[in-house]
Amino acid sequence: MMERRVWPVQVLLMNDNHVCGMIDYYETKSLPITRVMVLEAYRKVKSNKGSGGIDGMQWDDLEKDRQRLLYKLWNRLSSGSYFPPAVKEVEITKKDGGIRKLGIPTLLDRIAQEVIKCHLERIVEPQFHDSSYGYRPGRGCHDAVEKVLDNANYHDWVIDLDIKQFFDTIDHALLMKAVRHYCKDRWVLMYVTRWLKAGILNQDGVYIDRVTGTPQGGVISPLLANIFLHVVFDKWMENNHPEKPFVRYADDIVVHCKTEQQARFVTAKIRKRFADCMLSVHREKTRIVNLHGITVVKYPRSFDFLGFTFKPNWTMTSKGYHQLWVASFISQKSLSKILDRLRSFNLHKRRKSIEEIARLLNPFLRGVCSYYCKIWYGHMYRFWIALNQRLLKWLRWEKGLYMKAGIRYLQVKYKENPKLFYHWKWVHP
Repeated sequence: MMERRVWPVQVLLMNDNHVCGMIDYYETKSLPITRVMVLEAYRKVKSNKGSGGIDGMQWDDLEKDRQRLLYKLWNRLSSGSYFPPAVKEVEITKKDGGIRKLGIPTLLDRIAQEVIKCHLERIVEPQFHDSSYGYRPGRGCHDAVEKVLDNANYHDWVIDLDIKQFFDTIDHALLMKAVRHYCKDRWVLMYVTRWLKAGILNQDGVYIDRVTGTPQGGVISPLLANIFLHVVFDKWMENNHPEKPFVRYADDIVVHCKTEQQARFVTAKIRKRFADCMLSVHREKTRIVNLHGITVVKYPRSFDFLGFTFKPNWTMTSKGYHQLWVASFISQKSLSKILDRLRSFNLHKRRKSIEEIARLLNPFLRGVCSYYCKIWYGHMYRFWIALNQRLLKWLRWEKGLYMKAGIRYLQVKYKENPKLFYHWKWVHP
């Protein structure tokens, strides 16, 4: 029987927006989960939004009876009697025609996962490798991209790794062994095990038992994936190939090597390591890339990572001569997706003022520019051209202005209000 302990708990007096006051008292509970932890988890999950799970509960429904539902959730979590419901399976069509399956938890289950995740993250985060960037506080995609650029300019060869169906094929026994290595709290291990065993309700309404994997869409799944790959890959690389720098963002991995022989040798070793850990390397998508070898044509000379394409580029040095450096560009896949989104606005069919057009486009432009222009913006020229063509087409339909007259009109608007369109801070009309 689980030992019952006395834990200090803070009761929160709340209104709809913030904490009004706190009252300290003691409650006897089996597990050290407080109402404060549940409330903080609720706020984090709510800020990320997202749809409901199999119970059909949406955020409006939860808000109507929030205090009772959160109290009930805390009571069940702190007593050890919480059992997660099945996740709702949602299929998303990928660009290449494949299917990605997401597992969407209920809103309350999402909050429960956030509670355990925050506790577990504080324990394992200091243990993670410096070359791991995905789903970690204070680290992001651009940090990983900059690190890849730095490594690529001192290593001619790259191993572009792709793990086949990673989230769906994680072995539960090996994952729990990795979690148990870093966290000794029995209640954390208990709840993680329950989430791994929670079933799936597919789109046909059929319940399916889960025997492997952790669902994409779960709050705690990225952290569990990081723990697993930290043991399976990061520490293994550190112990066996410390001279080979790598960058890992979740299951997207890039390994840098000095020579072709090193790249081939390490690739074979990684394949064996993953096979021993019940993972499979995608044979078609895993490639050896030669970034600087102009005469060697049997290997590709570019690779994609986090929406960017990395390839050699001739640049002018301060001394006036050209030098071959690796640079990042928006990938063709990302560019196609962005252009499809731009076309979906159908600007030429909108009978609105230019100010209204700007308000319509700016959220989209802000997202694109914030991600792809943070390092540098010159590689976005194809997007700038397509965007200007769309604006000129709108001017031709709306105001009867052809190319030269349309350009002059945009130039006048830029002088009047340089911040009218978000992208004008980088590219002027």
